[in-house]
Amino acid sequence: MNRLEYGAFSQALHERQGLARLPLTGTIEVTRRCPLVCQHCYNNLPMHDATARSAEMTYDEHVSLLDALSAAGCLWLLYTGGEIFARRDFLDIYTAARRRGFLITLFTNGTMITERIADHLAAYRPFAIEITLYGRTRETYERLTGIPGSFDKCLRGIQRLQARGLPLALKTVAVTVNRHELAGMQAFADELGVPFKSDAMINPRLDCSQSPLNVRLTPEEVVALDLEDPRRADEWVRFADHVRQALAVTPPAETIYQCGGGINTFSIDPYGGMSICVLSETRKVDVRGGRFLDGWTGFLKAERARPVTRPTKCVACALKSACGMCPANGELENRDPEAPVDYLCHTAHLRAHALGLEVAPHGACEYCPGGAKHGLIVEAASRLQSQASAAAQRPVRYMEDGRRLLHVIAPATATGSCGCSTR
Repeated sequence: MNRLEYGAFSQALHERQGLARLPLTGTIEVTRRCPLVCQHCYNNLPMHDATARSAEMTYDEHVSLLDALSAAGCLWLLYTGGEIFARRDFLDIYTAARRRGFLITLFTNGTMITERIADHLAAYRPFAIEITLYGRTRETYERLTGIPGSFDKCLRGIQRLQARGLPLALKTVAVTVNRHELAGMQAFADELGVPFKSDAMINPRLDCSQSPLNVRLTPEEVVALDLEDPRRADEWVRFADHVRQALAVTPPAETIYQCGGGINTFSIDPYGGMSICVLSETRKVDVRGGRFLDGWTGFLKAERARPVTRPTKCVACALKSACGMCPANGELENRDPEAPVDYLCHTAHLRAHALGLEVAPHGACEYCPGGAKHGLIVEAASRLQSQASAAAQRPVRYMEDGRRLLHVIAPATATGSCGCSTR
């Protein structure tokens, strides 16, 4: 019997699908309630929010949705929140999905994983589990989550999953509060023998509140992290080259969406509203009551085909895929899906300049040569390259508890607090 590795299977399936619309991959938010009150979170609600809880889809509605997804050809599901285990019946929902053969990934903060939950997951193994680790020390972790005792609960959750050999990965969001502990978190993951990744791109809240941006790293701080990790820098170079080659044979898009949303992916919120992705909050269709297929073939098809209404610097930009600009980010930051997000543009151009990547002209962009802010990009890139070179010459330093110190931008060149007072 011939066996096909998962990666090869997934790639072959997506290549075979081509541009045909098929809802292969779905993200389902089961709740937005969460026991943590993280400063950077874009959607969390209080654990005991009765209004939110009463509006969430019921168990029976979830089961009906799963049947509709299976009939439509969906294979992969991501369950996320809020915190998925904030729902007392989540294991019932998960088990119903597992018995229907879906390949399931779980996103959790790990703080609510009990022995019973870990045992159940061991009996009904998910495809993957990703736990967000907000810091390597109790002080930093709980400074970001706002809940005393949450650090130890997270570690116990990690330990329970590890003890059962479940497919675990760790990740973090890099913000001003915890960036000095990124190396420590990576080392912790290495000790456990699990993958680790970090991402500095955070968004306003879904109600467009800008409060999470109070802890967002500056563009210079983000690119500094890229330069400190040779593997990460190499990945950006390879990705930029891939995008550049694709754009060379592809004309500028005529529709505002360029991701897989509405082609092979979709998102459903806790209340049954389906949209292009979890960040897209303004345009949804209710898919409860067996209406998923109607929503996929009607609303989401039309949403995916929304045309570009005006030329912007983003339309023909070779960095667009790497910067993260998309209609959802435009809505959250500017209340306009086509309005360029300055932060993302600034970060992408600085990264490109620091890594020596050429950016072809793409309209009136203030960060490109001749633009009003290009000088700022050149100065910042020069600083970053000098600091990266100096850091490479310095010996690795360790704290008393054995954690490696992460080099950061000199305070004089950064505009945000890096939280280095936390030890």
